Amino acid sequence: MTTDNLENLSVNALVDRFAAIGVEQYKASDAEEDERYKELFYKMYDIQEELKRRQGDERRALIMLFDYPNMQVRLMAAQYALAVAPQAARRAIEAIAASTWAPQCYDARMCLHMLDEGTFVPN
Repeated sequence: MTTDNLENLSVNALVDRFAAIGVEQYKASDAEEDERYKELFYKMYDIQEELKRRQGDERRALIMLFDYPNMQVRLMAAQYALAVAPQAARRAIEAIAASTWAPQCYDARMCLHMLDEGTFVPN
């Protein structure tokens, strides 16, 4: 999907697409399909950039995914929402880190470590 097409989607449609991509990322990660995961990562990044670009920074709409059934969707939504909803996003990441749901729990722990160290500053 091109950036132009993303511009034509509603916030809810973007959030739905973000979640669908997260589910596909989960499958690609589980199958060790690194190139597919990378491709999906960039598609997800483009969606969060479109949300960010919108008036008022619509990345806060990703908060609705913090309780999504798929752990990858939750993690990515929380990480991308850190700049606009830091407390809620951190709580979501902490919950994932405390779980035993690999590899997302490890990614969440690394995210928290980098936040605490100041090597990752959400923007």
